[in-house]
Amino acid sequence: MMSEHQTQTEFLKHCLRYDESVACQKLEQEIGQIQRDECCVWHAVWLMAILTALAAAGFVYPAILLKNFPYSAPHFIMNLIFALGVGSLISLLAFVGLGVVYRIRLDQRREKCRQLIARFLESRLGKPVTTPLRNMRDHHVGEEDERTVRVANKTKDSPVKIESAAKG
Repeated sequence: MMSEHQTQTEFLKHCLRYDESVACQKLEQEIGQIQRDECCVWHAVWLMAILTALAAAGFVYPAILLKNFPYSAPHFIMNLIFALGVGSLISLLAFVGLGVVYRIRLDQRREKCRQLIARFLESRLGKPVTTPLRNMRDHHVGEEDERTVRVANKTKDSPVKIESAAKG
């Protein structure tokens, strides 16, 4: 199951395939590479999170089950568990940072992709037609303009319903 971000990225990559220019093909390849790199980084994040949790469990286990914990535990094993925990925690933070960097790079490429697609559509279809929107702050609730008609419908169950209908 793909996330919303992945779905939108796949849609943009699909739209890029309609333009056969070298720039679009290169951008599609860059997006694909960044996606693969990001996926690898997030797998590494999960691995480091698991190793950090195991190291934490390695500290908690002897503390709960051994009498005189600091003195009876083998120092070599405790130092090894400590090194594993600290190393995996540092790696976890580094990989999360790298994942954020990849996400930022992917978002930049997606924006570039949107711009290329917009230029491509404009070259094929022409400039988009924009219609000015009315300023909705000038009209208050219940205020009518010249295009609004009030229609009254009678039903058996309810007294009178008032609806607005726009003239065509």
